[in-house]
Amino acid sequence: MDCNIAKIGNRMEKIDMRTSKGAIKKNTKSPVNATGYSEQSYKRKDKSAVKTVTKTVEKVFSAENDICRVHKKCGGCQYQGVPYKEQLAKKQAAMRKLLGSYGKVLPIIGMENPLYYRNKVHHVFAGDRRGGIISGTYEENSHRVVPVRDCRIEDEACQKIMQTIEHMLVSFKIRPYNEDTGFGLFRHVLIRRGFQSGEILVVLVTASTMFPSKNNFVKALRKEHPEITSIVLNINDRQTSMVLGDREQVLYGPGYIRDTLCGVTYRISPKSFYQVNPVQTEILYRTAIEYADLTGKERIIDAYCGIGTIGLTAAASARQVIGVELNPDAVKDAKINAKVNGISNTVFTQGDAGRFMVDLAAKGESADVVFMDPPRSGSDERFLSSLCRLAPKKIVYISCGPETLARDLKYLVKNGYQVGHIQPVDMFPFTAHCEVVVSLSRIGK
Repeated sequence: MDCNIAKIGNRMEKIDMRTSKGAIKKNTKSPVNATGYSEQSYKRKDKSAVKTVTKTVEKVFSAENDICRVHKKCGGCQYQGVPYKEQLAKKQAAMRKLLGSYGKVLPIIGMENPLYYRNKVHHVFAGDRRGGIISGTYEENSHRVVPVRDCRIEDEACQKIMQTIEHMLVSFKIRPYNEDTGFGLFRHVLIRRGFQSGEILVVLVTASTMFPSKNNFVKALRKEHPEITSIVLNINDRQTSMVLGDREQVLYGPGYIRDTLCGVTYRISPKSFYQVNPVQTEILYRTAIEYADLTGKERIIDAYCGIGTIGLTAAASARQVIGVELNPDAVKDAKINAKVNGISNTVFTQGDAGRFMVDLAAKGESADVVFMDPPRSGSDERFLSSLCRLAPKKIVYISCGPETLARDLKYLVKNGYQVGHIQPVDMFPFTAHCEVVVSLSRIGK
């Protein structure tokens, strides 16, 4: 993706980063550049090569003077107090150490503004020692709740809604759920905001369907925050670490939000997986599709497809896309997303990705390209062995767990594949986590 970099003042730090040209032929009316959602549009100067650009990154705050007060207890941000340029350097070094034996690790793609990027906010609610109510996150390696008021990485609009809910629980005399005693009602709140659409979904998680003054609670919340477009009540009455239960009741709106990513509009339900950093996700997915080198003739398998984000983005440049996902709610959304966007060359199946690949291999099926975006634990040998039996010409591995990625690459390299590009993308500033896109080609193909 070629992009124009705006001129930025003297308070900027320069970092070398890579971007790649988009390989999408339609559904890309308003692409974003590598610095995020800029109003500047791409100007393609070279259609054949991946460009290396010098990207300027703004020093958005003084890391030494603006550190989250609870970061040591929360444990969510391992790099609080570390200048962003140094964070990127640390991640680059880590990726080289993990993956450098497989090929050159390209310069990490960072963010222009690495603050308040998470468009999904989750807080747990609990009582404090004074009988009041607090909301926040679990202290690292415990179930003690750390109050969070101004998180540096959570969407600011979502945080304001969360604080309003906390105050409303007091005024409505609703008690938080106590994990030890099993008494109380209110457990969690999950908020999603569409980065492009601005739509906001609020999910109230309770331990029972008995929600006193439920309708008045919803009216009061909407009065304070008219920007909310949907409110869902989720009932989780089990003693479990899972946030969401199986039962849901729509209290206001359609029960989901829509957002646009890479020119495709998506329906996002409470249980559906959707990347939390939309700015970097655009770059991540466009890079992945660029590495697939699609011509429009390929049969693609999108493994661990979620709501279909990668497959639907690639569909414009492929003959057929087959997506497989374990989460039935996500598969439902993927099918709806395909229909809403008028994309007819996709098929989405609910099931385990490993078992699905085994069945395909047993039937003698084939695929030209496989996109795989597994959970942090990576893939298992059953999936990888079936993948090698299918023998696609190209594999594009999108990983949120570089350690398991290194393990899986070892298997794939031993079984007939060679690594091409290795591109880290900083999806989670101020944390130690890093996303990586790796392209692999079958030897002899």
